[in-house]
Amino acid sequence: MSTPVATRATEIVLPGAVEPSGLEVRTRDLPAPDTGQVLLRMDATGVCFAEQQMRRGKYYDQPPFPFVPGYDVVGTVTATGPGVDAGMTGRRFAAVTKVGAWASHLLIDAAELMPVPDGMDAATAETVVVNGITAWQMLHRTAKVRAGGTAVVLGANGGVGSILVQLARHAGITVIGTASARHHASVRELGAIPVDYRDPDMYDQIREIAPDGVDAVFDHVGGPGVVQSWRLLRRGGTLVSYGTAATKNEEGSSQLPVLKLFGQLAAWNSLPHGKSAHFYNFWAGRRCRTEWRRRLAEDLTEVLRLVADGALTPRIAAEIPLHDAASALALAESRTVIGKVVLVPGA
Repeated sequence: MSTPVATRATEIVLPGAVEPSGLEVRTRDLPAPDTGQVLLRMDATGVCFAEQQMRRGKYYDQPPFPFVPGYDVVGTVTATGPGVDAGMTGRRFAAVTKVGAWASHLLIDAAELMPVPDGMDAATAETVVVNGITAWQMLHRTAKVRAGGTAVVLGANGGVGSILVQLARHAGITVIGTASARHHASVRELGAIPVDYRDPDMYDQIREIAPDGVDAVFDHVGGPGVVQSWRLLRRGGTLVSYGTAATKNEEGSSQLPVLKLFGQLAAWNSLPHGKSAHFYNFWAGRRCRTEWRRRLAEDLTEVLRLVADGALTPRIAAEIPLHDAASALALAESRTVIGKVVLVPGA
């Protein structure tokens, strides 16, 4: 049975290609949830690289301006629509939204929700929703690196990278992680061998550490450097590309860098060299929604279990009130933090 409710929601709006300070705060009334929907009160949402690209109009398939950003969310169901189990009310769930999560409340299909363990801190859970699923799937579903192998993680101090390092180490994999020199102590603490990404001889240093090549490279940078990532692989190794950070500030088409990358990866895969190259797409397979949702929930459950067991420690760079999303986005873009910047409800 539905619960009639109208809620005043606070939302952060990205009005166009603006600096972080150009984000706008608005309030609007949300109707009661429709059939199959719930009203979710945001307990934590995050700032990821997608929003950094979106504010420049550089994310591959972002909606037209203006829109509410926010790739994922952890929140509490406060009302249910027709056809939804009323027992969900008062329980905490996670969801992947791509956009729309930078809001105090949002309407969402109940089928998109994934349960969060009772007692788990919302910010902790939020840190491993998209980032944790991404890291888990790249490591275990795409690269399938075995215990005893060696992997390179570019951006080992980042939101995805810091989780990927920990998951790989938990699986018995040696990790070489790139980061700026100031983050090397933190990268070592995660269990990786740090290499300075600003050093022009970075790839040579990696080859000295792994002279026989590596089993996997996880590259979110793209651009010309992806060729060097490919060359690090030993026979049987896998390159997993999952971004084009190198081109985020370039003018022009947001799709062209990605299409060029697709072409390069396809060309490598057409050659008989015993190596493989993949572009990881979080949304791949979504046409079969039921199976895609099942896989996401299964993988998030595994990641949250590791968090609960203490085998995985999410790195929270800062918790910042939703109304100050501009500061949160600026901080995430500063390249000075370890882990993920999280937005939480205001006072």
